[in-house]
Amino acid sequence: MIWLKNIQMSYPLEQSRVTVLKDVNLNIQAGESVAVVGPSGSGKTTLLLLLAGLDSPEDGNIEILGTRLDALSADELADLRRDRMGIVFQSFHLIPSLTALGNAALPLQIAGDADADAKAREILSRVGLAHRESHYPMQLSGGEQQRVAIARALVHSPPLILADEPTGNLDKDTGMATSDLLFELHDTLGSTLVLVTHDNALAARCDRQLRLDGGCLVEGPVHALPA
Repeated sequence: MIWLKNIQMSYPLEQSRVTVLKDVNLNIQAGESVAVVGPSGSGKTTLLLLLAGLDSPEDGNIEILGTRLDALSADELADLRRDRMGIVFQSFHLIPSLTALGNAALPLQIAGDADADAKAREILSRVGLAHRESHYPMQLSGGEQQRVAIARALVHSPPLILADEPTGNLDKDTGMATSDLLFELHDTLGSTLVLVTHDNALAARCDRQLRLDGGCLVEGPVHALPA
């Protein structure tokens, strides 16, 4: 499902460069749930952006769903994300001018699915928002916006789910309900789940836990991975 080999990534400073990822190697099998933890600035989001094809490594190879990302054009990468990935951003990135239904249906509408609205209504019902489908993002609470973002990410039953701090902006109760929902849908779809989180309790729910430490990816039990 996911294969990374010798990934290197750094960013420029005023007179130097800071290394974010250093010789990262990773294999994730289909159907696994994997958490990536580490302090702010450790490269967690960078790793997720690379997996989504939204950024490119300085060196190394990335293969997702049997396809080398560096072999794809920008349009082909966009098609891969649209058709086979579900991405949950920390900041939701809902479109303000679209209702909850419009946001949830958007990936299917772009793909030309004639049943986009019906499928979006079904997934909104599954996330408990059937009664809010006609509301705009500004009319929804943070927890409701996050559930719309999850619905949008999963409406097309993608084989790969990438989630960046899916509970980071939520209160404890809403965060727990949201994580329960994410894992429930992951189990139902049989999708591979990769999530970035500061929450060790959330990470412990995954099959595997990885920590970014000094640009290197280390695998181990979550109790050995301090926040």
